Amino acid sequence: MKNRAYVLGLACASLMPFAAQAQEVVLKVAHFLPPVSPAHTKFITPWCDKIAAESQGKMKCQIYPAMQLGGTPPQLLNQVRDGVADIVWTLPGYTPGRFPTSEVFELPFVTTTHEASSRAMWDFVQKHSMNEFAGMKPIATWVNGPNVLHFRTKEVKTLDDLKGMKVRAPSRLGTKLLASLGATPVGMPVPQMAESLSKGVIEGALIPWEVVPATKTHELTKFHAEASGEYAMTTATMIFVMNQKKYDSLSPELKKVIDDNSGRETSAWVSAQFKGADAGGREAAVSRGNTVYQIAPAEITKWREASKPVAEEWVKEISAKGVNGQQLLDDANALVTQYSK
Repeated sequence: MKNRAYVLGLACASLMPFAAQAQEVVLKVAHFLPPVSPAHTKFITPWCDKIAAESQGKMKCQIYPAMQLGGTPPQLLNQVRDGVADIVWTLPGYTPGRFPTSEVFELPFVTTTHEASSRAMWDFVQKHSMNEFAGMKPIATWVNGPNVLHFRTKEVKTLDDLKGMKVRAPSRLGTKLLASLGATPVGMPVPQMAESLSKGVIEGALIPWEVVPATKTHELTKFHAEASGEYAMTTATMIFVMNQKKYDSLSPELKKVIDDNSGRETSAWVSAQFKGADAGGREAAVSRGNTVYQIAPAEITKWREASKPVAEEWVKEISAKGVNGQQLLDDANALVTQYSK
């Protein structure tokens, strides 16, 4: 009997590693950029390392960059909602109409610094936009850096200089912004932008600094126009979201790890990583000897006035959906002001 008990004990002991392994949760994390991108190296990988450490190895990520789970960037939302991926990083702007209220942060001259605007966006989403996240649990919501105008051969300092120029637009509202300023907006994804710049199909592009090195925009353009003052011409909203059913399936202990690495301050931290990448992109242009300059404050006042109809049209559009568009815009502005102090 003793021998039998001993054998059973050995058998149980040998199964223990497998039991521990079975309890380990592996989260499939998908995004659309290559593994060398700042988003992958400075935000997603560190976040995954943190949850692995805080869960004592009970939960870890398997990261799938560059759409390795298949599909195209606009399909990332469906992938996380349907459970193909457990967590995704994506831009709401890739699926126009899916995030009508939180789009307010892409309106002209609404956002300020990365961190302040991202804290504001988190609060706004929690209050007004959770219905846009059905089937998903937001981990972080933030804005990237101020979009800057990059031009191939012309130094643009005024609205007259910009008139009629073909400029790559980043989003639906970015398109409306450029049109309001008199440019001819051309919508296209970032990879296509580089080729279009090199061939002269477009004369400029509206993108944040962080995109510049990877797309070699600093090699394809010579002039870079920033908006003077506190507010950004426009920016892009970004989200890091988890499949709700996957979150619900976690133990209370592991849910707490996710919760501790979600929210307003996580959103601000993520945006700070993009801020660092913006600095690197700007330095790449400066080091090349390109002209980096600011549109004069008096001129920016004209640009703000010219772009006002974009916000007015957005208010009408969103109000037609049965919500108070002006109240949403006022709340977004108030939150940005609150966190920018």
